[in-house]
Amino acid sequence: MGESATGTTGTEACLGFDDWTWLNPPARRAPYDDALDVTTDPDTDFWVTTHYGFVRDTGHALLRPVPAKFRLRATFSGDYHEQYDQAGLLLRIDGKNWIKTGIEYVDGRQQLSAVVTREVSDWNVVPLAYLTDAPGPVTVELRREGDTVTILYGLGGAPETMLRLAYFPPEVPAQAGPMCASPDGKGFTARFTALSLDTLT
Repeated sequence: MGESATGTTGTEACLGFDDWTWLNPPARRAPYDDALDVTTDPDTDFWVTTHYGFVRDTGHALLRPVPAKFRLRATFSGDYHEQYDQAGLLLRIDGKNWIKTGIEYVDGRQQLSAVVTREVSDWNVVPLAYLTDAPGPVTVELRREGDTVTILYGLGGAPETMLRLAYFPPEVPAQAGPMCASPDGKGFTARFTALSLDTLT
C-alpha cells in the first residue's frame, strides 16, 4: 500500500489488521501489510501537566480496540535526532488516562521510556546505552491484566525484561497501537516492522 493522503481519517490497513483508526493522523505515512512508516509532524506530543505545566494530546497514534486482558507487542526503530523524538506503543482510555512506552531521545541519547498518565503524567527513562553497545530495533510489550499494565522490553529478541508495572483502570474500554511524536523537533521517521496482539485468558 502506498503513502496515505494528508489529513485523512477513517480506517487504515497495515501490520496484519484492517481496522486501525488514526488519532491525529500525520501528514506523511506509508502503511504496508507488514510494516508502517511514519514521519512525525512537528509540535506533537502526549503529556498532561507534570513539571512542564502544559497539556498536549497531539501525538500520532494508530489505534484499535483491545480486550480487557491482552498482550500487545511491537518492534520498531527510528531516526531519532532531536530532543524528545519518540516512538513506541500507546494504550489509551481518553486524553487523561493513558500509557505510552518505547524509545525517547533525551539529552542526545536514546532512552527506554514509559509515561503513565492518570490525570497527570509520570515519566521514567533508562538510557539504551546502559543496555547495549549497538542500538537497533527495539521490541516493547504492553500486557494488561486486571488493574495492572506490565511494560516489557527486548533488544534483538523477545521482550522479557520489565521496565514498569503500573495501575490502569480495569475493565474500562481502551484502544492501543503504535505511536510517535516530535514535541520539540521538526519531525523524524519511525518504522514499525512487527506487531502482534493477543487476547489473554
